[in-house]
Amino acid sequence: MRMRFLALLAFALLLPLAAMAEDEVVATVGDKNITRGELEKSVRAQLVEADNQRFEILSEGLDSLISEKLLEAEAAAKGTTTQALQQELMTAPVEEPTEEQIKKVYDDNKASLGDQTLDQVKGRIVDYLKGQQRATKAQAMIAELRKKYPTVVKLSPPKVEVSDAGREALGPATAKVTIVAFSDYECPFCKRAEGTVEQVISTYGDKIRYVHRDYPLPFHKHARGAAESARCAGAQGKFWEMNHALFKAEDLSPEKIAEIATGLGLDKAALDACVSSGKFKAMVDEDMAAGGEAGVNGTPAFFINGRMLSGAQPFERFKALIDAELAKAGS
Repeated sequence: MRMRFLALLAFALLLPLAAMAEDEVVATVGDKNITRGELEKSVRAQLVEADNQRFEILSEGLDSLISEKLLEAEAAAKGTTTQALQQELMTAPVEEPTEEQIKKVYDDNKASLGDQTLDQVKGRIVDYLKGQQRATKAQAMIAELRKKYPTVVKLSPPKVEVSDAGREALGPATAKVTIVAFSDYECPFCKRAEGTVEQVISTYGDKIRYVHRDYPLPFHKHARGAAESARCAGAQGKFWEMNHALFKAEDLSPEKIAEIATGLGLDKAALDACVSSGKFKAMVDEDMAAGGEAGVNGTPAFFINGRMLSGAQPFERFKALIDAELAKAGS
């Protein structure tokens, strides 16, 4: 009982310190103060990025340490040394690369090879391809050893609390993974990312829930109008149809949006009245404020169960985070 009381007392004493940290004055300009809370809010995006980079470094280091421990355990079980086991992996027999494989590597890297001919670099390419095969075999062996010697990783990634705010979503509410995207219909990187988003949705189906939140950048002339038009289309039950059409369109002028609306069978007069009234302006403003709080300073920005993925990333980056979250959820 005494220990519980002391723990509660310590917690109570720490609360004012947390509040003080937010209010701590880090600079003064004339008679104006700049607080730590104000400072951290202004660099929120960089802090989130730094946290992610720190986690990636720690995660890579942990993988290396785990591999070392697994090899030590296997070496002991086989009555050999870790060095001998590593040497065995490095010299394991592999298949000779085909001429087609060699030529492909050469063609893919021609720009960086200067005037060197295929014959001049062929030996290095063969060594590279054999090294890739050995690396793949080593990865497969480590994966098997993780099963043989049960390995539990407890290092947790940094997460940001991001609400879906009741926005339109694809996928069931019961999905183990929720992706909240902050995006801009006029942003070229967002348009490029849409192909990957479609691949993610088709690959994972009901295992994920995808939510779109608006983050129209101020220097994109038609981005806000497009965002409010999509929400107004949602009032007629066609948010996602408008969403997809806007991302595919090169021109987002009011005239083009009207043409898209007509093509989707929307009541254009009702859509125009909705946009003119500013019915969804507050919703877009709320999304932008939420994005800023979460550390968004450019588009697109995706939060996969709170794990931030910024920019038009390849499918493999999404897959790595989604698979990790599904594994954690036991799916």
